[in-house]
Amino acid sequence: MDRAEEARCLNILTCHRELLVSKLRSVQCVLDNLLTCGFLCEEDVEIVQRTATKTDQVRKILELVQCKGEVACEYFIFILYNVCDAYIDLQPWLTEINFNPSSHMKVMSVVNTDPISRYREKLRHEMRRDTCFIMSYGQQEETRLEDLYTDTLMELMNDRNESLGFVESLDQLLGDHAAFNPQGEIIYVMGDAGVGKSILLQKLQNLWSKQELRTDAIFFFKFRCRMFNLFKDTEEISLRDLLFKYNCRPDLDPDDEVFDYILRFPEKVIFTFDGYDEIQEDLDLKNAPEVVCPEVRAHPLQLLVSLLCGKLLKSSQKVLTARTGIELQSRVIRKKVALLGFSSSHLKTYIDLHFKEQEHRKLVSVQLDASPHLCGLCSTPLFCWIVFRSFRHLHAMHDRFTLPDTCITLTDIFLLLSEVFFSRSTSRAPSLLKKSTRCSSETFKAGLRPLAAFAKLALQGMERGSFICNPEEVTACGLREEDLPLGFLKPFSECDASGNPANFEFLHITLQAFLAAFALVLDEQAAADSILKFFTECSRKRERSCLPFDLCITGSSKQSQKKPFATTDHLQFTNLFLCGLLSKAHTGLLEHLVSPRLLKKKRALLKSYLSTSIRSHLHGLPHYDGEEGRKVHVLPNFLWMLRCIFETGSKDIAHMTAKGITASFIKLGYCNVYSGDCTALNFVLQHRRGLLGVDMDNNNISDYGVKQLRPSFCKMTVVRLCVNHLSDSSIEVLAEELCKHKVVEVLGLYNNHITDVGAKLVAQIIEECPKLRILKIGKNKITGVGGRYLARAIQTSTSIFDVGMWGNSIGDEGAEAFAEALRHHPQLTNLSLSANGITSKGGKCLTDALKENSTLRIFWLVQNELTDDAAPHLAELVKANTGLKHLWLINNQLTVHGVKHLAEALAHNTALKEICVKGNQLSEEEEKEFVAEKRLFFH
Repeated sequence: MDRAEEARCLNILTCHRELLVSKLRSVQCVLDNLLTCGFLCEEDVEIVQRTATKTDQVRKILELVQCKGEVACEYFIFILYNVCDAYIDLQPWLTEINFNPSSHMKVMSVVNTDPISRYREKLRHEMRRDTCFIMSYGQQEETRLEDLYTDTLMELMNDRNESLGFVESLDQLLGDHAAFNPQGEIIYVMGDAGVGKSILLQKLQNLWSKQELRTDAIFFFKFRCRMFNLFKDTEEISLRDLLFKYNCRPDLDPDDEVFDYILRFPEKVIFTFDGYDEIQEDLDLKNAPEVVCPEVRAHPLQLLVSLLCGKLLKSSQKVLTARTGIELQSRVIRKKVALLGFSSSHLKTYIDLHFKEQEHRKLVSVQLDASPHLCGLCSTPLFCWIVFRSFRHLHAMHDRFTLPDTCITLTDIFLLLSEVFFSRSTSRAPSLLKKSTRCSSETFKAGLRPLAAFAKLALQGMERGSFICNPEEVTACGLREEDLPLGFLKPFSECDASGNPANFEFLHITLQAFLAAFALVLDEQAAADSILKFFTECSRKRERSCLPFDLCITGSSKQSQKKPFATTDHLQFTNLFLCGLLSKAHTGLLEHLVSPRLLKKKRALLKSYLSTSIRSHLHGLPHYDGEEGRKVHVLPNFLWMLRCIFETGSKDIAHMTAKGITASFIKLGYCNVYSGDCTALNFVLQHRRGLLGVDMDNNNISDYGVKQLRPSFCKMTVVRLCVNHLSDSSIEVLAEELCKHKVVEVLGLYNNHITDVGAKLVAQIIEECPKLRILKIGKNKITGVGGRYLARAIQTSTSIFDVGMWGNSIGDEGAEAFAEALRHHPQLTNLSLSANGITSKGGKCLTDALKENSTLRIFWLVQNELTDDAAPHLAELVKANTGLKHLWLINNQLTVHGVKHLAEALAHNTALKEICVKGNQLSEEEEKEFVAEKRLFFH
């Protein structure tokens, strides 16, 4: 560096003095490095630190540096150049002055001691420590997150809950991809209990802590929404305390620099809020003022709402999780993600991670393949984890242990987990020899005292609507110190001043529900009918309730009760487990734990209640008449009834329910049916005598669910499985069953993952099912090859009259095949080949064939690639006056010249009611040329 360049740095500090004074906010790092490199002495640093204000401190530093010479001036700028995060305001200035450090300056070290950077590293360190393990059974066994975490299906949705594709990496969760509302503040992740919402956030946090998440955020604050239930109604804290007290506090006191940085650059902050639906405070926030000032003290819930709405730290990134069914206002949501559990490939990955021995992998895979219902349950990560860990533990303890051959229920899964917990307590010392027999009843008898205590604690929590318990409550229920490591409880994340866990929570909310149900069964003091308390409570609550602070986040403005849950799932799970525990299948176990006489009485009470309530529910369902006959649209609570009926294993109740469905068509669309529910549905439908149409559109039944429904397809005249994540393996099942029974009339498979392989199987259904009238198979992955299969089958069918193929990729090859199918078809009246990549070549084939067709009434070629080359052929079709009434050519490539052909041809046609040409290549002025032709529509 020559003297002129050195002098340049000194002059820069002189010329830009006031800019540096106003923009340089953090002096600690500058002082530390100037002192370390000998440009300042201890006395100089003390002089700066004694200066009253921040701006005066910067002025003093500049004076000292300029007195030390040109090299000191360059090193001062070099510090700002290296520590980008702390001096983010000065980065544009460094670009403006075109600062490039000299070669001898580049070898000098700069240590980042800036408070912002130090706090970021402290956050990373603590988050890495807190997230690198997954808590397993008890408090002594942990698994590394990276050794077991497996991605699940994560579907991106828009504000109308329509799919925008799938999340391919967690980086996409935070980016702009699929953000349907740029003004929204919340990335909303929703899913059922156990589907992996919490562990997804843990993985996100862990990636950030290791700097493996593609984001420029330098701060990450994580909260569990349960913690907001611990605050008293009168408690008030500041935003500063919420951030630093419940995550970690900056090392330096005061923390002004860090907090000031967060306020100035909120886009550099990520928040995660886990379990929004678990907030149950009765605080009246509707009459409380909004918190818009970060220095104001307010109730923590007010701070939470203001953060989520963007009133505080607007533009920060916020990821919020909640149970499926919690509706937030679209205006506060930036993007929406639905967690759908494991796909078959995810499940295979999870098996490989859980079982290192090939023998065990094969054994588990064979058992899962043999039981579609168990596969369906294992598509939920939590249930899968329980099954696999139970298998590993019990297989290690006993000479022969396999998963049950019969249809395993959710109650069976949680009984397995409990058996593992209690068997661990009796086998602390490893044995060289495996036990030869397994006796579950003996294990539960030996553990009855702690079981009853844990169950009592769980029930008390459910009764008061709490998922957190303190040490006094734990002791009052009869639990001892040696019971805590069993695994049912884990320390709640918040600790007291001494560092000891101040509170506890159950391993998962579904485990708490299971134990609460066990308490209802074991209780010999309360009246027998007390087992029905949560059924009664659920029936009183609305189907869809709102959180108390719904004024600015949820869609309603009414509070339903003092402490309303947004969902009653926790109570519904308790009811479900109660049905399972009181089923005949578990009589042998329960009779060792409770009086057989009382057990029989409770079972009779439950069966009577279920029978009465199901009859009442079915009688009250709204019925209406449609094309498929008398329809009934069930309410979401009906699904919980089906689940409970299946858990009871009672064929009498299932038969009565089937008999009570008097309609010929049942709609289960948008009911959040997942694959594990299909066995419950099948358990009821198998008792129905007559035929039935079933609409299960817009759920998540997947291939596992279709396999479970196999016995019921013999009764289904309508099979609607649109938007259900089905692959070709589901179509294989459908082809086998529907072709065997030949009763299907309507087949809906829109928006799944069907390829040409599946299309060939659908073609088989068309050919072999003489009653099939309607086929909807749009928005799949069908090419021209699959298009040919379907067209040939349609050509031979004398029953089909409505075919929807919108959104495939059959192209001209498929169009030519459909042209042959249409030429003399005696029955087909409705056909959509929209969005299929059909050009004018394919259009010509179709129109030429349609001139010989007198049955087609509605023909859609929307969103293809038809140009003016196709216009004369379309005009010839119009002139042929075949009987076609609706022709849609929206969003093609026709110009005014092509449309003129159509307009002229309409003069020779008496049948057509409309030709829609909206979205083609005409200007507004050109469209006005056709205003006299009322059957041409441009809007």
